Amino acid sequence: MEYTKVSMLVTPPNQVANELLIAQMGEMGFESFEENEKGFDAYIPSQNFSEEQLGQLECPLEGIAWSFSSEAIAQQNWNKVWEDNFFKPIKIGDECIIRSSFHQDVETCRYEIIIDPRMAFGTGHHETTSLMVQHILETNVDNLEVLDMGCGTAILGMLCAMKGARMVEGIDIDEWAYSNAKDNLELNNITNMHIQLGGAELLGKTAYDLILANINRNILLNDMASYAKVLKPNGKIIFSGFYNEDLPVIDAEARQHGLSMLAQKTDNNWTAVAYIKAE
Repeated sequence: MEYTKVSMLVTPPNQVANELLIAQMGEMGFESFEENEKGFDAYIPSQNFSEEQLGQLECPLEGIAWSFSSEAIAQQNWNKVWEDNFFKPIKIGDECIIRSSFHQDVETCRYEIIIDPRMAFGTGHHETTSLMVQHILETNVDNLEVLDMGCGTAILGMLCAMKGARMVEGIDIDEWAYSNAKDNLELNNITNMHIQLGGAELLGKTAYDLILANINRNILLNDMASYAKVLKPNGKIIFSGFYNEDLPVIDAEARQHGLSMLAQKTDNNWTAVAYIKAE
């Protein structure tokens, strides 16, 4: 399958504008996004690409302009695209390094996560992924049952598995992410995590000690009740995928479901917040 890469130039650079455009493009069938200093890159199967649809994008923010360019990228060249452009090894804290199988002579850490990301989101470079990893590094997950909701490349779930979780379940609605996550489990010899294809409709049969949900504001608000129902009393849930100014509405919804805030981390206006469920 051939993919089309669309490079979006947002002038002046604006994260809120990026999110508004990305939300619309997600509904058009774009499967993966990577933000950069000038805007972001988006990827879609070439058979679904429509310049006419892109021309209908709206950004209601005053003073923001956007333009785009596109190019076709063959699926078999995807790893080389990452290697040549923007996927470099990343160290988070003093304990975790994330790299791809093509990286050589990299620094060693206590937790080494190997991913070949292909089209799936979550290389560790985005602030939200890094913030979630920081939370996990500070959390005792020994013998816990963990849910990685919207798992993407499965970085977060694999880190929990490496740290001693009894069982980790990853769920993602995107078929490409589902396949990529399964491949990454094999790369890291992870045997205590499994992946399901779907969304919050899969929840209900298992209760979890820890839930990780790095998705986006609207999905978190829509599905928070489902997450809370499968979180064990005194269990912990970590949310990210939204801006700091969205925290009041996230927090209000969380409190409606018996969740109390424990800790918050912020980077470049993105935030990740840990909650605990009342006993």
